Amino acid sequence: MSKHLFITGTGTDVGKTFVSGLIVKALHDSGKNAAYFKAAMSGNARGEDGRLIPGDAAYVKGVSGIPQATESMCPYVYETAVSPHLASRLEGHPVRMDVVKSAFEAVSAAHDYVVVEGSGGILCPLCFDEEKLQLEDVVRELALPCLIVADAGLGTINDVALTAFYMREKHIPIKGIFFNHFHPGDVMEEDNLKMCEYMTGIKVTACIEDGDTDLHISADALTSLFE
Repeated sequence: MSKHLFITGTGTDVGKTFVSGLIVKALHDSGKNAAYFKAAMSGNARGEDGRLIPGDAAYVKGVSGIPQATESMCPYVYETAVSPHLASRLEGHPVRMDVVKSAFEAVSAAHDYVVVEGSGGILCPLCFDEEKLQLEDVVRELALPCLIVADAGLGTINDVALTAFYMREKHIPIKGIFFNHFHPGDVMEEDNLKMCEYMTGIKVTACIEDGDTDLHISADALTSLFE
């Protein structure tokens, strides 16, 4: 039976895809049969053949070296760089839970570890007009433990605390926090780490610096997040 970990962020552009790539790479490098999955992806470019390229999936595949086919990584790919619920309103092809679940189960059946990346923050709406579908609905339906990715800089105490509070109110399990764009020795960022742990009771499991190509945590510590 495969193990899973959902990667959410305190907001857009905090580095979820970068962190997801490092996690998948670490699993793959340690000999694990790892895969990547994302329910819906917005803001994608078109290739020379006119087809949309799932950019986040292509990035993770490239940095991790996994052999998984890009086409299996994301069932909903949109061109417009907005929330998936609005992208589907503009482009059609709205997100449906049964399609997401079926695609996820196919990936899970073929791999031992699956890293599932969210769109934006935990409150991101995936569909609104045809049905009311939030990102958190997918997390609960697929029974996914979660990791919060946060920018290490100014404002992160509020962002992390609010994200953790909301997820706990919705009974979403949180396995840890990863600080991205971390600068060791920076007084504010070191304090942010301590304050986020104090306010949430959740451990900052890893700190990632710009340009890192590997996670600075053990393979056992990483795989424990999936349990």
